[in-house]
Amino acid sequence: MSDGARDTSVDTIQRELTAFARRARAAAARLHPELPLVSYTLLAHIVDQQGCRATDLAAHYLLDKSTVSRQVAGLEKLGLVERRPDPDDHRVQVLHPTETGDALLASTQASRLAAYQERLRDWSAEDLERFAAYLVRYNAVGTAGLPGPIR
Repeated sequence: MSDGARDTSVDTIQRELTAFARRARAAAARLHPELPLVSYTLLAHIVDQQGCRATDLAAHYLLDKSTVSRQVAGLEKLGLVERRPDPDDHRVQVLHPTETGDALLASTQASRLAAYQERLRDWSAEDLERFAAYLVRYNAVGTAGLPGPIR
């Protein structure tokens, strides 16, 4: 592949990932208008991890700690997460979803899954497998070459 063709492909990937992010933001706003996409994403991560520290969230999503702090405070105010002492180190606070947070996320799971299934319904099993593998590969690279934390 020539450098020009490679550059064109990378430009297309960047454009399409941006469009994907915009659709995700719009979908999140439709599902839960009171919950910004960042908050929703953090809540999903907390549920998925069955609890985590705020600093882990900041590192995982490349967010500034103050941004995570504001988002977590909003989640706490809505009664979606709570802080509990770490059983191994009582100086550390671990974020856990509340029953309300678990229920909110569960209520959107079926809608989100149905939306993906609809969008991908005409894809072959092989295409889905390749796409999934490419996404895993892309995300496994980590933060190399990305800008610093978002504020």
